[in-house]
Amino acid sequence: MHTRKKGKSASQKPMGKTSYAWVQADKAAVLKAIEKLSKEGKSEADIGRILRDEYGVPSVKVLFGSKLSRLLKENNLQKEYPSDLMHLIQKAVRLSSHLGLNKRDLHNRMKLHNIESKIKRLVYYYRGNRLPADWKYDAEKAALLVK
Repeated sequence: MHTRKKGKSASQKPMGKTSYAWVQADKAAVLKAIEKLSKEGKSEADIGRILRDEYGVPSVKVLFGSKLSRLLKENNLQKEYPSDLMHLIQKAVRLSSHLGLNKRDLHNRMKLHNIESKIKRLVYYYRGNRLPADWKYDAEKAALLVK
């Protein structure tokens, strides 16, 4: 988006995959593992990685028929703020504290502007569903939110 790189347009899972014959995972055990990992404070991406590496579950969607975020929402385990938004807010807070010490760092001032643009686009996307309808990004409030 803010770089000259080409992106990951070809990084998709094979279409039409409805089951994996070699998966030995039990749905109840995997669901308990998801609940345990979520209560430990793991993000959705971390839960998916742990399920893949330690439990041998290549795709939660293939196993359960719904995405991991929907499973977390059904079991009331979903976090208040989306993880991608929180990571960008943490990045913006770190960068703004750096700019507080280094006033003439123009390159990183532009990068902070780009990050805040991404945050505002995500807020627009999540507003009304995962975020309250009147939620707005503010740098000072974001610093309190991250801490």
